Amino acid sequence: MRKLLIVLAAFFLLGQVYELFAGSIDETAEIVKRKEARQNNKYEKAVFAGGCFWCVQPPFDYLDGVITTTVGYTGGPEKEPTYKEVSYGKTGHTEAIEIIYDPKKVTYDKLLSVFWMTFDPTDAGGQFYDRGTQYRPGIFYLNVSQKKSALASKKKLDESGRFDKPIVVEVTEADEFWDAEEYHQKYYLKKPAHYKSYRIGSGRDRFIDKHWRNQAKN
Repeated sequence: MRKLLIVLAAFFLLGQVYELFAGSIDETAEIVKRKEARQNNKYEKAVFAGGCFWCVQPPFDYLDGVITTTVGYTGGPEKEPTYKEVSYGKTGHTEAIEIIYDPKKVTYDKLLSVFWMTFDPTDAGGQFYDRGTQYRPGIFYLNVSQKKSALASKKKLDESGRFDKPIVVEVTEADEFWDAEEYHQKYYLKKPAHYKSYRIGSGRDRFIDKHWRNQAKN
């Protein structure tokens, strides 16, 4: 747990230097890296949803063993949804993140532990001031092992007493994941000023501070 808290703390410190990297992302290289990672059968995949996908992506990008992360949409029946359609609640999708990782360097359980610290797992109606099913949190398992780990992790957190309300995150079988438009990928680096103001204004950081960062001081 201490290592995970250090990862989270490091992520917040990195926020102080986001401006230095604005516009520095090579989108073509990122697309190639994403494609190659998905084709590498030595890697595994995880899919999570925790509200605004801009905010869920950064902690995983800085986690050792994670190869690529991609924000997108899942959980709905419609084909090729767009950001406008999803954000206005016109589809059944939720904003989500796909993580390609090296299981020799990081476990699915570690990814789950980081995931729980990025959002409010007691709110099924959205996240912070983003309301609606398009912002519902969820864990989308790809095999029996992931399902077992996700359910066990959820149960453990629910019984920990960390929150005064029950954990309501759905654990469901993964279906098709649709990549979000490229300008959303690593938005925290492309548009750092807007990202930071959005994140702070939403109350996400205050919630995380209350339930996770402050715990590290105890």
